[in-house]
Amino acid sequence: MASFLYRLGRFAFRRRWLVLGLWLAVLIAALVGAATLSGKTQDAFRIPGTQSQQAIDLLQERFPQASADGATARVVFAAPDGQQLTSAANKATIERVVAELKQAPQVASVSDPFTSGAVNEAGTVGFAQATYQVQSGELTDQTRDTLTGIVDEARAQGLTVEVGGDALQLQPEQGITEIVGVAVAAVVLVITFGSFVAAGLPLLTALLGIGIGIGAITAATGFVDLSSTTPTLALMLGLAVAIDYALFIVSRYRHELGAGRAPEEAAGRAVGTAGSAVVFAGLTVVIALAALSVVGVPFLTQMGIAAAGTVAVSVLIALTLLPAMLGFAGKRILGKRARSGQHTRDPEAGTKNFGTRWARGVARRPVIALLIGVIGLGVIAIPTLDLHLGMPDDSTAAPDTTQRKAYDLLAGGFGAGFNAPLTVVVDAPAGSAQTSAAQVAKEITALSDVAAVTPAVLNQTGDTALLTVIPKSGPSDTATEDLVHAIRQLDGSVPDASIGVTGLTAINIDVSKKLGDALIPYLAVVVGLAFVLLMLVFRSILVPIKATAGFLLSIVATFGAVVAVFQWGWLADLLGVDHTGPIISFLPIILIGIVFGLAMDYQVFLVTRMREDYVHGIPAKQAVVSGFGHGARVVTAAAIIMISVFSGFILSPESIVKSIGFALGVAVLFDALVVRMTIVPAVMTLLGKSAWWLPRWLDKLLPNVDVEGEKLRHQLDDVPEPAPADRVPERVPA
Repeated sequence: MASFLYRLGRFAFRRRWLVLGLWLAVLIAALVGAATLSGKTQDAFRIPGTQSQQAIDLLQERFPQASADGATARVVFAAPDGQQLTSAANKATIERVVAELKQAPQVASVSDPFTSGAVNEAGTVGFAQATYQVQSGELTDQTRDTLTGIVDEARAQGLTVEVGGDALQLQPEQGITEIVGVAVAAVVLVITFGSFVAAGLPLLTALLGIGIGIGAITAATGFVDLSSTTPTLALMLGLAVAIDYALFIVSRYRHELGAGRAPEEAAGRAVGTAGSAVVFAGLTVVIALAALSVVGVPFLTQMGIAAAGTVAVSVLIALTLLPAMLGFAGKRILGKRARSGQHTRDPEAGTKNFGTRWARGVARRPVIALLIGVIGLGVIAIPTLDLHLGMPDDSTAAPDTTQRKAYDLLAGGFGAGFNAPLTVVVDAPAGSAQTSAAQVAKEITALSDVAAVTPAVLNQTGDTALLTVIPKSGPSDTATEDLVHAIRQLDGSVPDASIGVTGLTAINIDVSKKLGDALIPYLAVVVGLAFVLLMLVFRSILVPIKATAGFLLSIVATFGAVVAVFQWGWLADLLGVDHTGPIISFLPIILIGIVFGLAMDYQVFLVTRMREDYVHGIPAKQAVVSGFGHGARVVTAAAIIMISVFSGFILSPESIVKSIGFALGVAVLFDALVVRMTIVPAVMTLLGKSAWWLPRWLDKLLPNVDVEGEKLRHQLDDVPEPAPADRVPERVPA
């Protein structure tokens, strides 16, 4: 592989105008596709095969007018202080709102609060439920404008009016979050390289890759349903890894220039060595993201594949466009001071001192360093024991949004359960649904945690009935989940009738259970595939085991930090967390996939340099120090950049984006700066030559991918190749 990438790097360097032109053409095509083919994103968390989805499918077949899968607008009215909604003026305003909503575009049905009993006993709070014919992402701007106009007119009459549900839910937009991350990355790159040209190339190639990736994803929305979070995740991850991959190759290019290589030769060697590590690091990220498809959740599969595609584009750009840009930059990549003495010293040599001193300190006390790292992360992981998963609802919206205000008004006027209505579907023989529904309603009323059961609504053929059950507890409460299970257990209690439970709360419960059950299988698939890949890279058994164990330590510590902030509320004000509650159900799976890929990035970049020095004849323990010294500054800079990019998304008003950004930021902090920079050199020092042990039969079976560029070095420098026993021990020495 190293030889092929070496030739690819030199080709791109020589034919830089051709390579640049091809990538610009790809960028233009992606942007044109985004502008002409894009469609609406959607945020319906649905999983085929779940009980709630089966009930929705039945309703769509038997009761299409119910629009069970459509967007909703729960218009909540609150009377002025000292007044009631039942006063003549207020009642007239509300009835006018209901009438106008019934005539609004794309509306399927509207409930009247005075006829449906949706006014509280005090007469101060009530609500009208508008259900639309299509999902939220398919609502037109005219539909949303009409709803907003109706609400504004009601407010002008003195009523407090807020709108819950997803009809007015805005799609997340990118803005200052990326700017903050890119700005910090630019500063770190300038400090690391001491050259604006060297700092600018990773940023330039990263932005071009992001443009292609996001453009392609946006164009894809015209053909498939994608969640609004998908482009954000792709942007977040693609920007971080693209900068990091370019950083490693540029750093190696400067190293080769400092060793006296001609620019074209330096570019070839940089792509052949650091580029090999980029390929395998990128593969681990792609594997971890693409493996989200095994979870069986459509929106997670889409998010994973989209982000994996963006990472793959970043790898290709780093291997082709970056060496082409190095050809344009030439020796200016070194900066003025380095160019004045460019053939007398390695421009990166001065950057190794701290890394070397740190590695020597860890090597002198490896057991102490190991214990400090493990115990420290173990303590941070303790809150993980209290991890509770749930799905976002209006209670997690920002306090200044109309959705959150509507949620609070309903909870205050009726109780928390009015924000968690359950839709019960009764399927019975034609003409008998009314009788069956009455029996079902009686049994549900007898259950605990039931505040009310509305009268049944029948379809035209009389074989399907709808009941709305109002729990006493809120959407995220355990009691509500228990009530859903209790109602489902009633299925079969009424002869010749079946019972299904759906609605947003039931869907969220099913989604959370599905994701929770998928955690272990997903982790097994990701770790298994990556273990094989790492064994190919390092030709070792112990190094992949150590890498996996370090990842598991990082992930549980990250879960602990997320629980402490977003569930317990620690540092919530500092981080702008407005509401604490259950952790978003899909966060752990996404976190496992992304963090594993990123953890292996640093593992590959750092340990590959250790192995490179070892196979070139340096004793195992010294190779840990020298290899760490070569890569420490660059890995640290890469980690700081990635942490900055992810942390910038904490500024997002979207709770999902905020929690993902925080989780990924602390995950990189723990993994890169604690596990890889402290625990890894400690364990590698303790293992010594045993770290590189591989059974003889497995050594013959595995293909030699030459990630460290050993064969390339012998081909180019005509250096005699050491005996295999000197390079990779086949058994642990006695």
